[in-house]
Amino acid sequence: MFYIDEDSEALALEASKVHPQARCEIEFQRTLRIPDDNQEYDLPPGLGKFPLGHVDDYKDKVPESWVQHGGVFLPMYQGEAMWLNFNPRSPISSSTGYPFAIKIATGKINAVSGEAWSNELQSGRTSAGRQDYVVIPEQPWLDGYCVAEGLIRQFVAMPLGEGYTAEEQLTGEAEHGGIQIVAYPMKRELYQKIKEPKHFETVNACIPSNYEVMSEDEYGLAAGGLMRQQIFKDKYGIDAWDQDHPSRCFVHILNSRQYQAFTGEAPPDEPPSAKTYTEAGLPWFDYYSESNTALDGAESLAGLDSVAAKGIKKGQKPLPENTPVSPGYIVVLGDKLRKIVRDGKF
Repeated sequence: MFYIDEDSEALALEASKVHPQARCEIEFQRTLRIPDDNQEYDLPPGLGKFPLGHVDDYKDKVPESWVQHGGVFLPMYQGEAMWLNFNPRSPISSSTGYPFAIKIATGKINAVSGEAWSNELQSGRTSAGRQDYVVIPEQPWLDGYCVAEGLIRQFVAMPLGEGYTAEEQLTGEAEHGGIQIVAYPMKRELYQKIKEPKHFETVNACIPSNYEVMSEDEYGLAAGGLMRQQIFKDKYGIDAWDQDHPSRCFVHILNSRQYQAFTGEAPPDEPPSAKTYTEAGLPWFDYYSESNTALDGAESLAGLDSVAAKGIKKGQKPLPENTPVSPGYIVVLGDKLRKIVRDGKF
């Protein structure tokens, strides 16, 4: 089952029917929107968690469709980016975690495979198609749509009905919006045979800046700038996952005005631009894992127009700040550190 952990401000998951240690958390992290200019960027920082609201606590205020979906909601500004941080947890130690297979969709379009939503797991090792889920804790985070091996396009909030979201580009409809999640714990008997995996920490920073105010429309996620990030193959195999005990959650996205109207609380401060952050000399990140194998990108996701590209086609400028940047301070993370050769002055 999913629930909001009030202490960690995260979406927590427990599968105690499978194993008492089967627990993890999904954090919805605010971040820099990297420039949407077809250059490849390293990982931007976490800027703190999006606040989560429980739909059932606001049944008399939220849209009826939200009540039907249940789940949680969070506020975003137009053009704001997010990433999902996966935090394995166990009652024994915060440094260990129970493995889960997690499917992430936006507007019911799978962010890994580009296929329409389905509850069941699909694996590239079967005739059903490519792997359509991530495995934690091997996958520490997910910042966007898997468009090529080692490359994603960042999750960026855009209004439904204007043609920007992945959902609209691939289905022609603006129906669902939001984020959909289904998670499956590892089978108890297999977990008891394997070594408990490592835990990955989150880095936070925060700087104020300016973003455009969102319209009153409901929001979905669109494809933003290119980021270097691997989506790892499932090294356990699809039979490792207990598909008899799924947990699902619908994450609705609303704008800052709606959030304040629903909850009576002020929304988070506006995030900084990549330009402001980089000029301040603050760190970007490079995550590398030699022990895991990256998935290829999904052809349908690779064919998405980014927000900037769609804006050009529509004769619009949907992004308030899209200046290219050259990060100079890059922190290398992963299970084997690499010495990066710095490109200095010539």
